[in-house]
Amino acid sequence: MTTVRIILVLLLLLAPQLWLQRALAQEQDVDEQQMGRATFQELKAQGEIVSASPLYAVLRPITERIVRVAQPQYQYPIHFYIVHEKSPNAFATAGGNIYVVDSMFYFVHNTEELAGTLCHETSHLIHHDAVRKMSNDDRIGWREFIAAVLLGGDLGTALAISMVGDLDSQHYSRDVEEAADIKGSDTCAAAGYNPWGLVWLFRDFSDLPGTQTPEVLSDHPDDEHRIEALEEHFRKNPATFARFDSDVKSATPLRLPKDRSEKFLT
Repeated sequence: MTTVRIILVLLLLLAPQLWLQRALAQEQDVDEQQMGRATFQELKAQGEIVSASPLYAVLRPITERIVRVAQPQYQYPIHFYIVHEKSPNAFATAGGNIYVVDSMFYFVHNTEELAGTLCHETSHLIHHDAVRKMSNDDRIGWREFIAAVLLGGDLGTALAISMVGDLDSQHYSRDVEEAADIKGSDTCAAAGYNPWGLVWLFRDFSDLPGTQTPEVLSDHPDDEHRIEALEEHFRKNPATFARFDSDVKSATPLRLPKDRSEKFLT
């Protein structure tokens, strides 16, 4: 075991929260990509990453426009992947990868709702929310960290191990989610997508029984508050948002393929 690894383990045991905050502050540039690669490999090992699907033909034209806006604000390449899981969802992970669950395409009602979801997730990348959350999360699995470091893993791998097991149930605070909503609406507008899609999606959530609400964008039950925050943002910035129609009847239909076949990355 190297001297550096010994020091890391001791700091982890003696002062985990202080260690993590300092380590993330000093090594974020390296570790975000390491975390992203480790998360990708874990999802790949679980057989969840879709390598080929007609849904990519729906996703790519939307993400290309969004990435043109978001990429200059984030230092790592942004990539979108379709994954197969039980519930409609989308989630961003450190290092630039955004994963869209295949059933999410069939949950949203129009192109703007899907674009709003994706713009929201790019906000989490731009704000480095995954790393910031881990640095402040009292529930981090310290034993997994210690095991990973002792077994020879680097810091990024150790962080990813603690994150992947509960990836879909990570919850950000309401303030973080609202900030992602606001930034996401700006991104949608700049990409030429109607940012009211986020509002329409939240309204869809409010019409569902609580047990059927997908986790994406709705980690907190107060969707009405988030709708109000978005509407206030739109009102305060008419130069950006006045040109967009708030009526859901103006939405663009999302044309989905009948072929639902998928091939998985192995």
